[in-house]
Amino acid sequence: MERLSCTRRFLKCSIFILISGLSICTTLKLTVPSPVIHGIKGQPLILPVYYEVNQSASSVQIIWLMERSQAQARYLITSINQSVMPDLELQHKLTLKPPNASLLIHSLHLNDEGTYIVKVNLEGNTTVSATQKIDVTVDVPVSKPMVQTEPSYGAVEQVGNITFKCFAMKGTRVVYEWLKNGGPLQDRSSYVFSPNNATFTIVSVTKGDIGNYSCLARNFVSETESDVITPTIYYGPYGLRVISDKGLKVGEVFTIDTGQSVRFDCSADSNPPNTCAWIQRTNNSTEIINYGPYFKLLSDKVRQKSMDYLCRAYNNITGRGEEMQFTVIITPIDPEKLLQDTGSLSPLAAITGVSLFIILSICLLFIWKKYQLHRGIQWKLQPRRPSTEYRRTPIFSGHEDAINDFGIYEFVSLPDAVVPHRAPGQAASVLHLQDINCTIYEVIQHVPEQAQNDPQS
Repeated sequence: MERLSCTRRFLKCSIFILISGLSICTTLKLTVPSPVIHGIKGQPLILPVYYEVNQSASSVQIIWLMERSQAQARYLITSINQSVMPDLELQHKLTLKPPNASLLIHSLHLNDEGTYIVKVNLEGNTTVSATQKIDVTVDVPVSKPMVQTEPSYGAVEQVGNITFKCFAMKGTRVVYEWLKNGGPLQDRSSYVFSPNNATFTIVSVTKGDIGNYSCLARNFVSETESDVITPTIYYGPYGLRVISDKGLKVGEVFTIDTGQSVRFDCSADSNPPNTCAWIQRTNNSTEIINYGPYFKLLSDKVRQKSMDYLCRAYNNITGRGEEMQFTVIITPIDPEKLLQDTGSLSPLAAITGVSLFIILSICLLFIWKKYQLHRGIQWKLQPRRPSTEYRRTPIFSGHEDAINDFGIYEFVSLPDAVVPHRAPGQAASVLHLQDINCTIYEVIQHVPEQAQNDPQS
């Protein structure tokens, strides 16, 4: 009997375990991608829901509810298989398309914010159900923020404070973040922030606080950065120094040559720029010789060969000043250096003189050639004289003007139109006429023969 009772108990336990296993296999798995979804006011929003079941269901029921803090859950919409039954007050606002359990809200309002509850019931061999929650926030996008500083005129380093204020005209649940030169603002003991970081103050500003500041305003659905603002911080002077455009500097001593005009400049890092005064020290006495960032020293007008000077820089706003003393030594000009300078100029002067001579010679030659060409063209263009003028042209020896002898000559014999024709019997007249009708070349040849036959010559 005891063995039989043990067997029965074993069978009952096995059946119970089998039934439990079957119920586990038909468990519904309901998931949502994110437990929190951020929506934008006026925009649609989908609440995605996915479910899985391993057996076919004869009936699927989907129920959506919404609850707010300190309020009861409100019925939104339900569906059984393909039949959808929304709350009549929300029928134009919500959409559910079974068997898809996701819910579509057409246009969000601020009062749509809350916790949405979805429940899915499956009826098959057994009825199973599962529930999930989704928290929905509704926000207004952030507008571009603006930044202001107080005081607006700036602050003096190590004395004043500067407060930055950032605010956006539109946006919900806005948080602020401060940037310097495009990067996140590092934590410092001199920075004091408000609870939401809308303002922060720099206590006892320094030169290192100079930079480009901006404010980043953000919420769950948007992010916008303000324009850059650079605060005014008055500091200095720092790093005072004196330089010159001529001469040699060794430490705080300037060495210049006699006759030089030297300019000394005094500069320092300061905001606003410094007011500089130049002071000369002689025999334990001081004399202000100039105001401004520089002064010129004419070494010819300095009686002493060594003089002590002082540049004093003063910031009118910070009330701080700094000064630097230096010595100027005037040295005579070295004769060898003067000769080297003169010799260095001689080749340049020689090259310049030769170049000018060559240019002048080329110009004169060009003018002479042009003049000769002009005279030749004029001679060619002259009209030829009539034949009667050849007899009237006087004969020159060719030595009066050698330049005018250049040209082409033509020797012709011309009859005398005035002399009448003679009779054949007049021999002397004929001989005379033959002598006249000969060419000039023949006349030149006959002249020596006549000279030889003439006893008087």
